[in-house]
Order: sequence, then structure tokens, then C-alpha cells
Amino acid sequence: MATFPSIGTALFLLLVPQVSASGTFELRIEQFENSGALLAAGHRCVPECLTFFRVCLKHFQKVVTPEPCTYGNVLTPLLGTNSFTVPDNQPPLRINFTFKWPGTFSLIIEAWNSASNLPSLNVTSPETLINRFAIQRHQPVGTAWAQDSLQGEHTQLYYSYRVVCSQHYYGEGCSDYCRPRNDTFGHYTCGKEGQRLCLPGWQNEYCSQPICQAGCSLDHGYCDQPGECKCHYGWQGRLCDQCMHYPGCLHGTCQQPFQCTCKEGWGGLFCNQDLNYCTHNRPCLNNATCTNTGQGSYTCTCQPGFTGTNCQSALRQCDSSPCRNGGTCTELDDSYMCSCLPGFYGQHCEDSTLTCAESPCFNGGSCIERSQDPPYSCICPLGFTGLNCEQKVDWCTRNLCANGGQCFDLGFSRMCRCQAGFAGQRCEINVNDCARSPCANGATCVDQINNYTCLCVAGFSGRDCDQPLGSECDSMPCHNGGTCHAGVYGQTFVCQCPVNFMGSLCEIPVFSVPLQKQQQPPSPFPWVAVSLAFGLMAFVMLLCVLAIALRHVQRPGGGQRHDTETMNNLTESQRDNLIVESQLKLTNKKVDLDSDCIVEKTNYKDRNFALDWNLAAGLKPDLTQDLKCHKNHRKEESLPLRNPCHQQPECRISTVSSARGLMYQPVYRTSEGRMHDIITEV
Repeated sequence: MATFPSIGTALFLLLVPQVSASGTFELRIEQFENSGALLAAGHRCVPECLTFFRVCLKHFQKVVTPEPCTYGNVLTPLLGTNSFTVPDNQPPLRINFTFKWPGTFSLIIEAWNSASNLPSLNVTSPETLINRFAIQRHQPVGTAWAQDSLQGEHTQLYYSYRVVCSQHYYGEGCSDYCRPRNDTFGHYTCGKEGQRLCLPGWQNEYCSQPICQAGCSLDHGYCDQPGECKCHYGWQGRLCDQCMHYPGCLHGTCQQPFQCTCKEGWGGLFCNQDLNYCTHNRPCLNNATCTNTGQGSYTCTCQPGFTGTNCQSALRQCDSSPCRNGGTCTELDDSYMCSCLPGFYGQHCEDSTLTCAESPCFNGGSCIERSQDPPYSCICPLGFTGLNCEQKVDWCTRNLCANGGQCFDLGFSRMCRCQAGFAGQRCEINVNDCARSPCANGATCVDQINNYTCLCVAGFSGRDCDQPLGSECDSMPCHNGGTCHAGVYGQTFVCQCPVNFMGSLCEIPVFSVPLQKQQQPPSPFPWVAVSLAFGLMAFVMLLCVLAIALRHVQRPGGGQRHDTETMNNLTESQRDNLIVESQLKLTNKKVDLDSDCIVEKTNYKDRNFALDWNLAAGLKPDLTQDLKCHKNHRKEESLPLRNPCHQQPECRISTVSSARGLMYQPVYRTSEGRMHDIITEV
């Protein structure tokens, strides 16, 4: 039996599943006692029980059922005979799981007897079952072993178990994954709880962003390795916080790369022209801000407490009329004092001992008695304020005009008269002098206070950049009155020649050019004239069609007179083809007519045009015009049937004649719905 442990260890390693898992449930069987060598059915093992175990791990159940093993199961090798103790160096049983450990489980441990020296895969036969144990437990993740024992009828089992996380898995349920790395995808190690601990010089969630040099601009600099500070294009300096000036900029600053924003007192494309009145003269006093407004003028923005063109005068505190209720203000060194009228007191004479009986309200104010201090209240008319309506509202004091604007009190409002270069209700808007695009030749316009500056491109100068520098046109190279236009940067020029001259310098008269070279371009095809001609022809044809249509519509009598004349002018040969009057069926019955052949009428007018025109045209006597047959179905009105009646002899009628003479007898329907015979005798 000494071979059991070595063989069992080899089989155990083969049977334990080797898969990637987030954690492992480990079970260690320590001791098993079956002194009677009995099976679960009550029989004895012969000669002794060869014991192995089947372990089934599943989810927590109040009543544990044998199957299925939802978390997994495992078979042990032969661990001993009837009673035995497992050595401490025996590897534990392991069941891996790939989910978050829930903290609870159900466990079934079955002891089986093997008929050979190897564990049997048949663990369903009750004849070989020694005993079955089932438990439900709560077990958190940890390295400590939980000791337990199970007592059967004739057996006893001692075992221990634990739940541990696999490598790189952390947390209460082994669901936090962290694998140390130092490559393109991260630079970190893992803490005890599975948190990522960035290596020195790296940051962000996955420790993939390097930490740049201390102070390096985050907006204009970057780094590929910790401690670097590389500048984006247009920025410079050790910390990439300095923008590059426009090349040649002398007295200018920049907020963005390649700018040249002139400092106060300088102008021009390169900020090399000193044109600032404020810089030369410094006219503004008392820390006021001087702003150039062009043409040698300026504006001073005063600090609080000062006024005047140059902010030279200090504002007196009494100018704001701090004393109320008619009090007199007296200037002091650093303050002021109010002398109150009788009946008033307080720092600003705001408190009163008067009542409405003394009529304390001025300027038409209404007095209202009060039960608290002050004992009355004045309702002031529009334009006055104060406890006693003694103070006129000063609109200019409450709404000062900005940028040196002059305020005018209009009684119920105020008006600001702005200085040049400013606009708005309070003169707060700096007028954009670049709105009219005064700069020429692609220059950039910079707005100023009541002025502008043009930043010229290379090759141009002047206030509006309209004067070329060093142009070859200065030597007047164009002959015969040609106009010279300088090229880019003044290196080339183009001569615009008058009508009678040509050439690069307008030196060749036009008449001296050979005639074969003075070929005129071919005249274009006159598409406009052709289009007009076709349009006129279409219009004339349309007028002709309209005239013919109007002639037919406006024929007198709706065509009846012409038809009658045609019938009366028949030749003798044509009269022979007429039908005798006695053979023609005429009736005055209403709606119970049979299928008769009548001349079709529409809108009370004769529609027998085809018959009359054929006769008038002298057609052959044997040519007839088929008439339509109308079948009346006991209604007041009926629609004509469209079925041809060529097979009916009585329907093949060409004309109508009688022995007494030619008579035209159409059928006429009146508005009352009755059919009448209208006989016209010729």
C-alpha cells in the first residue's frame, strides 16, 4: 500500500483541470475513519475498502441535491484503505472558477470503494458507495484554511477548505484583474487590493501617459518620456510657454504664434514706429490710463475719486450729495459731515422726529403715518428721492458714462455724449475702425481707439499699405504712355499698353505688326438672333391656331344655318340617294322609345356636321355617314350608345327626303325632358 501516495499524486495532477481561472476552491482531506470496512448499503468490503473520494462543488442550496455540480467536480486518487490519514504534503483538491466568487457554496463529498488499484469513474453504483456528506457554508476569499469534520453512521471525515484568487486577480470575489507591465500599454505594478501603482514618471488610469518636466505647458508642450518638454510648432522656451514673434518684430508681444502686437507707443508692421502720444507726454495723472485716439489726441480713464480731462481733479465727497432731508454737507480732510435741519438727525440726516402733521414731504410728496421708526413715510413723485423727497434724482451720478463720455441729465433719464472712437448708450463700445477694410494689398488691419494700424505684407508700406517699396516702376520703364504695375516684392513689373501699342514695354506700334499676324478672332455664332427668330415663328403659329378656333366657335347659329344651306343646294344626283319621308321613323314619345336612329344632339344644338359637310363637298352618293343609335331606357335622359349599328338597315341613313320636298327633321329635346320633332321645311 506504500505505492498509493505516489500513484495518487500523479493521477491527481492529471485529473485536476488546468484552465485559466479567476480563483480556486481548495479542499484538503486530512483523515478518514471506517474501522468496520462497511459500505453504505451495510455490506463489508472484501478484503478491505480501497477508498477514493468524489467532490462536487455547486451554488448554495438550502436542500442540497446531488446534481448538477454547477461549480465543478473532481475525483481523488486512492488515498488509503479502511481508515487512513493523508500526509500534509499531499496537494489539495482544486476546483477553478471563472466568475466572481459569491461567498457561499454547497459541497458534496462522497467516499467510494474501488474494485481495483485505480479510482473508478463509475460513481453512480450504490453498491460501491461508502458514505455521502453534504454541507452548505459561507466562505470568503482568503488564504486561511477552514477546519471541519463530518460524522456518518459508521464513518468520520476530517477536512479543511479555502477559496483563493488566481494570479493577477484580486478583490473579495477575485474579479479585479491586475497584471504588472512596463510596455507601450502601461507602466505599473499591482497593489494588495489589485490597484494599479504607476511606475515613477507615469500617470493616468493605465499609467500610459508620461509626466513631463515640471512646469511644462500642458497646452503648448508635450513629452514622449518622463521629464521631457517638447514644444508644439510656434512655441519656444524651456517650458514651451513663450510664443514666437513675427519675424522682425521689435517692440511687440504675442499671445499666439507669429503675432506682433505692438506695445504702447509703437506702431507699424514690425512695431518699430514710435507714434504714441501717451508714451511721449504721459498727460494722464493720478494713475489714470492713457489711451491714444489718433492724430495726437488721447483719452484718460480716471481712477475712482478723480475727474477732469487729465484726471487732475479729485472728486469731492459732497458732490454726490450724501446728506439727506435738506442737510448741508461739509468737506473734511478724509471725510465729510452733514449738518441737519431741525427735526432730522443721523450721519446723513436720514432719521426724522417729525410726523405727517408737520408736512415733512417736499416736492409734492405724499405723507403716510407709520407705527414704527421713522414715524412717517413719503411717497415721492417721479424724479425725486430721499426720506422727505428732498433730493432730485441725479441720473448722471448713478449712471456714469464710460471712456470719458459727457453725461447730460434729462430729468427722467440721462444721455452720454461719447468721445471720438466710442459708441453705445454708455460709450462702452469701441468703434471698429477696421470694419470698412481700409488696408490694401492683403495687409492685416489692427483696430485701435479711434484709429487703426495696417500690418503690411513684404513689399508695401504707407498708412494703408498702398505704396510699393523699391518698385521697378519708379524708373518708368513703360513707353508710349503705358501704365506700369509692380509685381510681387517689387522684383518684376507689367506694362498696361494703350490701344495703339503693344509689347512688354509698349514699344511696338500696332500698325507695324504684319497683317497676317493681326488675325481677328472669328465672330461667334448668332445664337441670340436664331433663338429670337424661332420664338417669333412659334408665336405667329400660335396666333393662327387661336384665330381658327375662334372662327369655329363664333360661327352664327351654331352651324344650323350652314347645314340647312348645304341640304338645299344638293344636286339631282345627290337627291336620289335621299330616303323618302315615309320610311323615316319619327315620334314624339317621351322615354319609352325603342332603339331608333336619330341625329345626335348635344346641348340643344345639331351635331350632324359630318353629314352636311360631306354633302356640301360633293361626295359620291353611295358614301354615307353612320349615325349613332340611342336606346332610351324609360328614363327622362339617356346617354347615346357608342356601339355601331352598321348591320341594321334602318341605321344606315345618309340624308332625309320626302315626296313633297326636301325636309330636315332633327329630334330636339327640351329642358322638360320631352322629345319634340322640329321640322324645318325648305
